[in-house]
Order: sequence, then C-alpha cells, then structure tokens
Amino acid sequence: MLMLPPAYVPRPTGSVGRMTRLVAPHRRYQESYLTATDEFLASGEQRDGDGDWVQEPEPGYAGFTFTREGLRDPEEFGRFVDLRRRARDEDAPRRRGWTPVTFLWMVTGDEYVGSLAIRHRLTERLLEEGGHIGYSVRPTARGHGHATRALGRALALAHGVVDRPRVLVTCLESNLASRAVIERNGGRYEDSRGAVRRYWIPTRPG
Repeated sequence: MLMLPPAYVPRPTGSVGRMTRLVAPHRRYQESYLTATDEFLASGEQRDGDGDWVQEPEPGYAGFTFTREGLRDPEEFGRFVDLRRRARDEDAPRRRGWTPVTFLWMVTGDEYVGSLAIRHRLTERLLEEGGHIGYSVRPTARGHGHATRALGRALALAHGVVDRPRVLVTCLESNLASRAVIERNGGRYEDSRGAVRRYWIPTRPG
C-alpha cells in the first residue's frame, strides 16, 4: 500500500519561501482550499489534478455532487475529503472504465496551494491527453516552484503506485509554464496530439 507523507506539520501560513509538501487531502485545509477554489473560478481555468466535483450516477454507482457553497459546511467538506482519500483504493466505487487515483494536495505550512493526482493506470483517454499525473497550482501561489517540486516528489510516489519505470505527463501546447515544469523533472517529449504535448518521465525510487 502507498505510504503517504505526513498530513500535517504546523508551520506559519504563506506560500512564498516555504517548503512545498504533498499530503493526503485533510479537513484542516478547508479554508485555504475554498479560497483557492474562488481563485480558480474567477480565472476560469481548469483545475487539473483535483478531480470532479460532480459525477452522475450509473448502475451500481451512486455518483456524487459537491458545490462551493456546500463545502463551506465542515461535515460536507469532510465527506469530500474522505471520498478523495478513498479514490486510491482498488475496491472504491467509481465510474465504469475509470482508474484508481491517488489525490494529493500541495501545501506550505498549513496552507493549500495546489492539487496533484496520480492515476494508477492509463485509460484510452488518459493515454491521449491526461497522462498518469495531473496537477495545478492556485493562481496566487504561482511562480515559486511549487509545481516543479511537487512533480518531483510525485515521481517517487508513482514508482510504487504505477508499477512502471516511467509515467506519462501532458500539458497544453500553450502552457509554457507547465512545459518547463515537466522538462525540469526530466520529461522526454514524445509527440503532440492536437493541442496536447506528451512527455515520458522516469519514476524515482522513494
């Protein structure tokens, strides 16, 4: 079973100049997670690596729905966190054809600064455009190396999750910052499919 880093070490808030850590989703990050959500909503950007908030039910699968307003309630946010943490289990309920996912949050001190997901297997769609690892950093926390450090740490975790010597990571052709993050972590460009650049990166023993 994947051993995640410790979920919490008390540190001063503020993302600039703080060490970036990857932790399992936790209720203690509710306030900064919701503030980051507002930033993403205001920017209109996709929040890769954070998973869906709404999944329609289908036979044998109940689905779920979360809203920004609903997640203000601590109990509802706790249900959301529990669902994210369980998504890595092979026997967790999920849509047909979907793969287990290890959801992680980038934090500095006790502040959420971004999301990252390790997808345990590639589906046909993920092979084309999603890859094994997706991530995003909240707009106000960019430019401080969080994504570069988080991806590097994720490669060590992926070594024990994906069970492959390398993982696929993708980005949009137009996203020069994400392209730089991938290449700094040893990504080797394979090809572009439509607007998506595809890279393979060796995993790293933890």
